[in-house]
Amino acid sequence: MPKGYWIARVDIRDPERYKDYVAAAKPAFERYGATFLARGGPFQRLEGEVRARNVVIEFPSLQAAVDCYHSPEYQRAAAIRQEAADAEMVVVEGV
Repeated sequence: MPKGYWIARVDIRDPERYKDYVAAAKPAFERYGATFLARGGPFQRLEGEVRARNVVIEFPSLQAAVDCYHSPEYQRAAAIRQEAADAEMVVVEGV
């Protein structure tokens, strides 16, 4: 079964509040088997618009990735993230 991946591009407006998001999201990530492959860090723009933070999270399946996002645990965390940051997020199926 192919894995699923969250790809997020984020500009953090409130770093202290964003820490609350990270803590609140942890139970959802643990429940759905998330593994962080990239979490911020240096990057180089090759084309198009960029955001300051880039995150790639691997899940055991596409369904697990989608279920994690829609879970009550993550939705509580997402509300905090939306207060503290601007982001684009997609879920993609691996090969």
